[in-house]
Amino acid sequence: MSREVIDSYLLKVLHTLVTEASVSRTAALLGQSQPTVSVALRRLRAMTGDPLLVRSGSRMVPTSHALTLIEPAAQALAGIAAILNPTTAFDPATTRRTFLIGSPDYLDVFFLPAIVDAFHTQAPRARIEFQHLMMVDGGYGHGLESGTLDLVIGNWRTPPEHLHLQPLCKDDLVCLMRAQHPVKPGTLSQPIYEEAEHLAVTTHNATGLGTIDAELARNGLSRNVTTTLPYFGMAPYVLMRSNLLFTTTRALATHYCNLLPLRIEPLPGEPRALTYYQLWHDRTHRSTAAVWLRHLVAGVAKGLIR
Repeated sequence: MSREVIDSYLLKVLHTLVTEASVSRTAALLGQSQPTVSVALRRLRAMTGDPLLVRSGSRMVPTSHALTLIEPAAQALAGIAAILNPTTAFDPATTRRTFLIGSPDYLDVFFLPAIVDAFHTQAPRARIEFQHLMMVDGGYGHGLESGTLDLVIGNWRTPPEHLHLQPLCKDDLVCLMRAQHPVKPGTLSQPIYEEAEHLAVTTHNATGLGTIDAELARNGLSRNVTTTLPYFGMAPYVLMRSNLLFTTTRALATHYCNLLPLRIEPLPGEPRALTYYQLWHDRTHRSTAAVWLRHLVAGVAKGLIR
């Protein structure tokens, strides 16, 4: 068998010759002359070690080996077409794709449920999977680069420069405490805030100030953290049984105030609101499916908080 490399032209000739069993019809279909197709047939015979077409009475018929080549030739041609003419069409109503989003758990109670609702409304056959940022192997940046995540949502004081970024919305920082806390409503001053014992949630393994502590420091505030939890969902229940203070976002605090005997107090000074972002890697920047997902998340964010 010849070691000559087969190209897309020869694949087209091979597929057409075997399916049509005619040099003349193959030439007409491919817009080639009969001598040109005959030359291609001779090359294909040398490459495959098989005559491919043999005479049977007054007509040509494919050999048994030639018939086995129809399907692989068709698949190869389809693969080449997909490379040269990639489809950009995406229909969320029919897709069965799985979308992977990384997020911290402080978004669980108000943001993620709204995303899930909008997602399944627009893409009823698709799947969506959320991963906690602390559980992503190698960190969320690696997850986006490797394809184990399509999108990451969160709030960062300094978002990574090598990733695409879109601000989604802003949310105020407030102080959450039990309803019967000794600190009376409207009396949370800077000295009281800094002398109190605080609850905090660790959302990453990095060293240095986290997002909230960095903003407090910018505003001239500090907190005495005596209790640290791994998940935001635990914090409200600890507050109910203690005099701890918890600095968090207004959306999260408001959600739990509607469910539990907790109350919100404004922070001393004028801390800036935190910005929520969505991040993605350049590998999905032009993907129509990924663009749809980012548009959906942005739309949900606009309807939740300012």
